[in-house]
Amino acid sequence: MRQWFERHVQTMVGSLGRLWQQPFAALLTILVIGIALALPACLHTLVQNVRAASGGWGYALDVTMYMKQTASLEDTRRIAAKLRQRRDVDEVTLIEADDALEEFRKSSGFGAALDALTSNPLPHALVVRPDASFRSPEQIASLTQALRELPEVDIVQLDTEWVSRFHAMLDVVRRIVLLAAGLFALGILVIVGNTIRLDIENRRDEIEVTKLVGGSNAFVRRPFLYNGVWYGLGGGLIAWLVVTVAVTLLADPVKRIAGLYGSRFELEGLNPLGAAALVAGGIVLGWLGSFIAATRELRGIEPK
Repeated sequence: MRQWFERHVQTMVGSLGRLWQQPFAALLTILVIGIALALPACLHTLVQNVRAASGGWGYALDVTMYMKQTASLEDTRRIAAKLRQRRDVDEVTLIEADDALEEFRKSSGFGAALDALTSNPLPHALVVRPDASFRSPEQIASLTQALRELPEVDIVQLDTEWVSRFHAMLDVVRRIVLLAAGLFALGILVIVGNTIRLDIENRRDEIEVTKLVGGSNAFVRRPFLYNGVWYGLGGGLIAWLVVTVAVTLLADPVKRIAGLYGSRFELEGLNPLGAAALVAGGIVLGWLGSFIAATRELRGIEPK
């Protein structure tokens, strides 16, 4: 086991040394892989930030419940207390009929006309804010339906069309990210495979001699696999660097725009898990591309 491990370490270091002997060509390959990985990673980061920003729009998802005229203030308070116990409800605000009438008197300009009323025509109201974990269109629709079924409730008001459109657009962008990631992954396989194929052709005589003295295809293929790993590792690190720089450059303008709208939203880059997944994806693609190319090419090379 120790000898097996030492041979792999020697091969890994040796493959890195060969790449170091051709720094310009290796750097070009790594940069191409890095850019190919960075584009879908940037799109993914964009989607994640948009979803995080939309989490601060909870006030736009508030459900307003207008009680029936026959519902007393005590009935309304009892319903509010019951709603606060629901898992899908974050906050319930009571608006008393007298407070609503006074607010309307100040803002409408019909103060003199309202003085002629013998009774308050406005009902008590409850403003229900869904919990952050229950804000999908289906969950909000379910909550709204449950509120409508309460016997003391007259009208439940919520405009969910924009919510449905917003989530639909996010789904489209998410699918675009997956499609782009698949296409760029295929491109990385082609790039790495072509690079390894050219490297094998340049070392054809060395490979024939190795096979002549008993080297197996797996033994000959090993350094090329490590070449692919180094390409993928370098490309993954370049991609992470590109995403980090892009987020850093855009963070301040986005923060200023959010501040103009009264939001404290800040642009976030890849978290440690996302960065690790990006680099690991590059390594896997580099290894897979080199494995496919090396396996195919080495079958056609036999000592004469």
